[in-house]
Amino acid sequence: MSLNKILGKIRKADIDYGLIDNNDKIAVGISGGKDSMVLLYALNTYKKIAKKYDNKDFDILGIHLDMGFENMDFSLVKDFFIKNNIQYYDIPTKIYEILKLNKNEDDSLSCSLCSKLKKGAVIQEAIKLSCNKTAFAHHSDDAVETLLLNAIYGGRLSTFSPKMYLTNTKMTFIRPFVYVSEKEITNTINKFDIPTVKSTCPMDGYTKRQDIKDLLNNLYNNYPMAKSNFVKMLHNEEQLDLWKKKR
Repeated sequence: MSLNKILGKIRKADIDYGLIDNNDKIAVGISGGKDSMVLLYALNTYKKIAKKYDNKDFDILGIHLDMGFENMDFSLVKDFFIKNNIQYYDIPTKIYEILKLNKNEDDSLSCSLCSKLKKGAVIQEAIKLSCNKTAFAHHSDDAVETLLLNAIYGGRLSTFSPKMYLTNTKMTFIRPFVYVSEKEITNTINKFDIPTVKSTCPMDGYTKRQDIKDLLNNLYNNYPMAKSNFVKMLHNEEQLDLWKKKR
């Protein structure tokens, strides 16, 4: 049932935000983690639903960036997608080398720079493969974490958008998992035995985002209703009520 729930939430996000159109060619960024693996697998299944109920036909493919981290074997990932007749491309990059040359003051790698480089590289390869849209697997828990990160460190209430058009590259960027929870993704990984690759990035598990994730999990243990309500508040436009200065 976990995959059916995910497919239903992908369709809801698609309808709510107009994520996918007829004749789209969508590139999915594949890190090897559970989120991106399930996204590409789920979108391949969603193709049938979109065609049947919404008369939309689209193509998808996976793009994996070889970051340069040591001891990461993607052979099982590649075999899995070949077995499921899903296009998959391995792209070599020098991102890790760039990160090591641009470390933070405390000698740690810059997660923000890494994110920008990965996003740019995936989009660049997507353009080469004639894709008009790029999809990343940011889910609802990521969205809430981003909201708190921006509030705590930036003094602003904002999170990422389900869909945005990047004018400089003429690429539409979509996030079909905005209504999907991390738990639903984990359940799907386990049920369908989808392979994943553990990141060997030195920063894995030692980020501000991980701190926020731990903070939220403690909060959810005490206030279980907060989890669904936090997601609801991200699209509850009718009840947005913040201070407004006199003009």
